[in-house]
Amino acid sequence: MSAAVRTVRAAGGGRSVCVQWEDGSESSYPSVWLRDSCQCPLCFLPSAGARRLRLEDLDVDIVAKQVALADGKKISITWPDEHTSEYEAEWLKKRCFSEEARAEMRVDLFLPELQYWGSDLQLPKIPFEEIMYNDESAYRWLCTLKKVGIVLLTGAATGQGELIRLGHRIGFLRLTFYGPTWQVQDKADANNVAYTTERLCFHTDYPALQHPPGVQFLHCIKQTAAGGESEVVDGFHVCNKLKKQNPEAYQILSSTAVDYTDVGVDYCDFAVHCKQRIIEVTPRHRHRLANSQMPGNVHVYIMPRRAEKVRPFYAALKEFNDLLNSTEHKFTFKMKPGDVLTFDNWRVLHGRQGYPSCPEVTRHLEGAYADWDVVLSRLQLLRKRVLKRD
Repeated sequence: MSAAVRTVRAAGGGRSVCVQWEDGSESSYPSVWLRDSCQCPLCFLPSAGARRLRLEDLDVDIVAKQVALADGKKISITWPDEHTSEYEAEWLKKRCFSEEARAEMRVDLFLPELQYWGSDLQLPKIPFEEIMYNDESAYRWLCTLKKVGIVLLTGAATGQGELIRLGHRIGFLRLTFYGPTWQVQDKADANNVAYTTERLCFHTDYPALQHPPGVQFLHCIKQTAAGGESEVVDGFHVCNKLKKQNPEAYQILSSTAVDYTDVGVDYCDFAVHCKQRIIEVTPRHRHRLANSQMPGNVHVYIMPRRAEKVRPFYAALKEFNDLLNSTEHKFTFKMKPGDVLTFDNWRVLHGRQGYPSCPEVTRHLEGAYADWDVVLSRLQLLRKRVLKRD
């Protein structure tokens, strides 16, 4: 993408500025946006990366009084009040209003590419200590986590505390009512089905929260000899299948709000309630999933607005659940002590096969959460460092 400027001129009576680039392309910038984006010390605070210009001081009908080009690399604009703004050509080119440039910026900022999978998943694996101390490995881990939704880190120590270290590597962990980390093992008087030896159906964690955790970590400290296999499924992939196979069922699950509650005592006493759709569709037609099955202490109340809507909702949910559990879609594996499973809690549904109950603890996982904001922040910082990009 060439950022050398051939010509620059005011257009539309000065309400926009048109730039013709050396590669033959052309960009048009609204004058009000250019004035708001002035990078001079009076209008912009570089140390904070934030504007100083107040909205009440911005004239939305402003026009460019004079436009000039310096060395093909910098554009200067004089405004009616004689204030002057300068813009580097490369800075402007990156912020072109064309759909192509906007798409490129979205890729840079949000890494929207997804790789869907089913039972044929080649589970990505990276050594735990490698991502702790090597930026390139950490960058590869987080890129893969964003794209595939799941990565297995191998070779961690087999004791509690490794997830705290992992949290420090990305920034910090998400504190919830179950603590900064939590122990998944068979417990007497369990306050969650996960803390038993029973089979766990496919689910995402914590739909009872207004903002469920985006990423989950599970560290295997001890593994039972019989049973206890982990099961995962790409919920986004299954959503696409459901939408194609039964559009009506997809529409029901993406439009019906379900009540979730979680009440109990752990890190502290709690009573939370939230409405979530089983399938949340974002403005860009991406998905985010809540549970199709409710584990543990999370209760669900199916309350469509009218009684005649109840059975169709259950039929849609059952069809979605059948797809999740089909041999075509679910991937089954057994974690070993030292494995740390990292996955997208808004995308990947997880479960567990049951295992024999014993007087002593035979299976022990430590779990933790992180928010996508924290993970993506670390990903962007690593990207700049590894790729040496601004």
